[in-house]
Amino acid sequence: MPKNVMEQLIPFFQPKSVAVIGASRNPTKSGYVVLENFVKFGFKGRVYPINPEADEILGVKAYPSVKEVPDEIDLAVIVLSALAVPKVMLDCAEKHVKCAVIISGGFGEVGEEGTKREREVKEIIQKSGIRVIGPNCMGVVDTATKVNTMFLPAQHFSRPEKGNIGFISQSGAFGLTMIDYLAGEGIGISKFASYGNKIDVDESELLKYFSQDPETKVILMYIEAIDDGKKFIEVAKKVTKLKPVIGLKAGRTAAGSKAVISHTGALSGAFSIYKGAFSQAGIIPADTVQELVDIGKAFSYQPYAKGNRTAIITGGGGYGVLASDACETMGLQVASLGDTTIKNMRMSFPPHYVVINPVDLTGDASEGDYKTALALTLEDQNVDGVIMIILFQVPRLEETIIDAISETTHRLHDKPVIVSSIGGEHTKKMVRKMEARKIPVYPTPERAVKVMAALVEYGKYVSETTLSALK
Repeated sequence: MPKNVMEQLIPFFQPKSVAVIGASRNPTKSGYVVLENFVKFGFKGRVYPINPEADEILGVKAYPSVKEVPDEIDLAVIVLSALAVPKVMLDCAEKHVKCAVIISGGFGEVGEEGTKREREVKEIIQKSGIRVIGPNCMGVVDTATKVNTMFLPAQHFSRPEKGNIGFISQSGAFGLTMIDYLAGEGIGISKFASYGNKIDVDESELLKYFSQDPETKVILMYIEAIDDGKKFIEVAKKVTKLKPVIGLKAGRTAAGSKAVISHTGALSGAFSIYKGAFSQAGIIPADTVQELVDIGKAFSYQPYAKGNRTAIITGGGGYGVLASDACETMGLQVASLGDTTIKNMRMSFPPHYVVINPVDLTGDASEGDYKTALALTLEDQNVDGVIMIILFQVPRLEETIIDAISETTHRLHDKPVIVSSIGGEHTKKMVRKMEARKIPVYPTPERAVKVMAALVEYGKYVSETTLSALK
């Protein structure tokens, strides 16, 4: 067994061989769906269904026990009742299986009997050295290797596209619905891990592993309880210097903390302590599910901001006022545009356009006007990031504006560009096409500003930690 923790976790995401223990011939069973994930959706390694009552499943030879598989097993996915898990784990130990995902529930989250089973499995893990994710979890997804241990039928679930968001969730239900939602929005992920009761692998180890994954640019976390807070902060401090981490903490109230105990059997702890820990570790807090997705998408598509001076470009003055209010409320500075920028705008635009910040192009603006305004503000040394409020309803804006904005944004890619746009079906179609070009779009100025504030917060953190390291 490799001594390095990161090497120990590799078989979860890059296994050469997988045994599905509890594989089923019944398409309505979890054991069928998990096996199907490996057999039919692009996984390149060897797959071994384990079922004592079947000769083959989905055209693949089945074995009565993992011990009878003729090859080494990197990863075992256990989809059986909790009562059967300790015996199966003993078989895995005898087989020298490297890693196991225990999907099964019925452990510490259900009371004394479940806790006893959990202790029994933990003893086997400690003696054998098998690394385990779970129990009571959805396990892992890797969009590069096509590993997928989730028991979700394809007709009910949007398979995640390849992207650069790493997602760690203590709750399997939260994780699966978020992945489904992200896929529906066209937002890709790199890796996902649901760790449930975490009798072995915990959030700190997964966070460290994701930080070293070249496919992952930003890490999202859903957390209910952290057992070893000191370890988590030490790991997170190192990770956030490399990649942004956005955390959503559940169990903030007395009612929520009580629900956490019945969900994963964990104690939640005071929310104020978590807020302090997040701040100390450089984790960006998300207060809602919406914020977790909003901020994660922005970091996936755009660079972080190197300062808080924000330019606002709008096609409607009212939205410029709302965005300005939101900037001041959230600690962003409405940038004072440079004299050269203002001069060039006055030379380029009709006299009724407002060329101070917020820049109001009015309802007469063409795609060329938006492109010029964006290029000039991005080139302005007084600007660290740009929020564009685009009204796709006005007559002069055609679909070609999407290419114009995308080309300008990515050509001058060291500053983030965030778009806000709201409307009906035409606007939604334009938004989808813009996001396909990695420009994040939000329906309200307030959400766009909140996201920019997160990009600024992380930029400030990176700058401060860099300066501290140089001292």
